Amino acid sequence: MFLSLFQRKSETTVASKPSYPEIDCEKLRNIIYGFIRTIKDPEKPNTLEELKVVYENGVQVRKSVAENLNVVRIEFNPTVPHCSLATLIGLCIRIKLEQTVPYKFKLDIFIKKGGHASENEINKQINDKERIAAAMENPNLKKVVEQCIQED
Repeated sequence: MFLSLFQRKSETTVASKPSYPEIDCEKLRNIIYGFIRTIKDPEKPNTLEELKVVYENGVQVRKSVAENLNVVRIEFNPTVPHCSLATLIGLCIRIKLEQTVPYKFKLDIFIKKGGHASENEINKQINDKERIAAAMENPNLKKVVEQCIQED
């Protein structure tokens, strides 16, 4: 009897884990780029792709066998080295992907090397889960992010 209870519990535990579909890295890269290319710039009427802030070769995906997930690295390049909205752009990229990509992945977002005067600080901010959560609690900031990531 003890063994049958243990087996049932074990089976239930396994069954309750969320399952994510498997996907090829190249296919996932294309899906991710398709989502981020349509994000609107916070100041201009253009998309990040139109302004060359995001670009196809700035999206890299690799499998992490150890973690059993895909690792996504996104590099973006603000339009000017002193862009005051670089952090907001990184936040928009993160939120858009977290809301739309139906696959298990780890996301790292970085400013292109030499692309911003404060790139190290901004890279830390846009990859810090606590700062991201705090930023999204601000109703004004949340509204701006939602406007930028909204599909037309």
